[in-house]
Amino acid sequence: MKNIINKKDWWKDEVIYQIYPKSFNSSNNNGVGDLNGIKEKLFYLKELGITTIWICPIFTSPMADNGYDIADFDGINPQFGTMKDFDNLLKECKKLKIKIILDLVINHTSDEHRWFKQALCDKNSKYRDYYIFKEGKHPPNNWRSIFGGSVWEKVVGEDCYYLHIFDKKQPDLNWENKQLREELYQMINRWLEKGISGFRIDSITFIKKNADYKSLPADGIDGLVTCKHKTRNQPGIEVFLNELKEKTFEKYNCMTVGEAPGVNYTEFSNFIGKDGYFSMIFDFHYADIDVESGSDWFKRTNWTTKEFKSLLIKSQQALQKSGWGANFIENHDQPRALSKLVKKDFQTPESAMGIGSMYFFLRGTPFIYQGQELGMINAKRDNIKQFDDISSIDNFYRGIEEGFSEKEALNFVNMRSRDNSRTPMPWDNTKYGGFSNYKPWLEMTEEYPSVNTIKNTVFDFYKKMIFLRQNSKISSILKTGSIQFLSDLSDNIIAYYRELYGEKIYSFTNLSPTTEEITIPKEIIKIYLNTHTNKVLGKQFKLVPYQSILFK
Repeated sequence: MKNIINKKDWWKDEVIYQIYPKSFNSSNNNGVGDLNGIKEKLFYLKELGITTIWICPIFTSPMADNGYDIADFDGINPQFGTMKDFDNLLKECKKLKIKIILDLVINHTSDEHRWFKQALCDKNSKYRDYYIFKEGKHPPNNWRSIFGGSVWEKVVGEDCYYLHIFDKKQPDLNWENKQLREELYQMINRWLEKGISGFRIDSITFIKKNADYKSLPADGIDGLVTCKHKTRNQPGIEVFLNELKEKTFEKYNCMTVGEAPGVNYTEFSNFIGKDGYFSMIFDFHYADIDVESGSDWFKRTNWTTKEFKSLLIKSQQALQKSGWGANFIENHDQPRALSKLVKKDFQTPESAMGIGSMYFFLRGTPFIYQGQELGMINAKRDNIKQFDDISSIDNFYRGIEEGFSEKEALNFVNMRSRDNSRTPMPWDNTKYGGFSNYKPWLEMTEEYPSVNTIKNTVFDFYKKMIFLRQNSKISSILKTGSIQFLSDLSDNIIAYYRELYGEKIYSFTNLSPTTEEITIPKEIIKIYLNTHTNKVLGKQFKLVPYQSILFK
């Protein structure tokens, strides 16, 4: 039964918790998380205070890219359970007033999807045109896939290639085909009728390709060039995105969160404006500050807080000008924020609170990724064989190909691997962290976790932050108030205030390993949050490394 939510823009009030189901909780103790495992932990999520869960793909899949390669859009992957298990989870969530959004992956399918199987076995099948095939004895161009190697895979027994922007087991759908689009829209509406509250839409800016399919100058020693120039956010994509909205999302008062890399700030209003394609989008300009390219991890940057602050301000200003943002510091494709944003000697629970407070009260809907609320850090692997993520494996070998040593390449991967955030959730300090009694599918961040859900100060702090935003006297300011950044402070201080009807709430964060002295025009009246134990009073005070305060 579809959701009945009468309030317009209801998603602005939400706090969203992202679940990577394979690593959240294994109810049957087989080392793989599942839907019943999520259901078992709903009271944990309710205690935290979140209002919506976003579950990464649970659909039928061979799991080449951990579920982002879908073989059946209407089926549940058996390792996660059954459709009955999903229906029960949805039912329990409704009882607790927790909404569910799912991942929508419609740029590509698995090569094991029945459409693609039909396309391969019969070149005259209608399904051949559901994908992008090009005749020829050689690859049509020199485009490199996001996961490395050519975007073109040869069809066995034919002088023909099919396009895959990601892995070769993820053939791209041909959005130029109207019949294909209609099939996708019907599938989307079936899920919305079932009662979910919306979608996070994966890789959506790749659905339109440049029709010339011409090669470009190589940008790596492999002789290839990133496919992004010709396959991401291309002219004409607006026709597809408007039709997608009109045929599906617009019929339901649902939440849509676009993963929209490659979108310029000048285009934000098209995506999230009054008549935009989505409710909100993720902006990656500041999230990818540590690498020159989000997919080339060996191109590291020596970023500064000043640069991070500048990118964050530009992002917020663009989002506020156009519509609404989805604020985050972690997700399933990013390393742990504590390891990325905080210098090694300062990666403490207090610093985890500091960077949490820094982003959580920005204007927009806050997203929390599983384990972030515990202050988890990156895992450290000693061998490339310990990695599961196909992007990590590709970057390791590409790093070596680009002239780095194996040790250097492994270091790049350890810092940036998507496996960092995909390690099993540590519920307690027993073997395998209470995630499972059986060896997990991916090694834990720590074998016997010192960081877990038992007496965790970061968890308690996240509860306070969520309460302040959702249920306190200053909730309306933190939810709907305008945002203004302060510029007359140290480069290391990220400071802004939220304002509603003349009342202001300030957020100050020292995103650096040095103590900073602050002078403000007026005395602090009330401290709502302080991540560290040192007292902050009056007009002059000090913020120690990675300290954050929220005050009036």
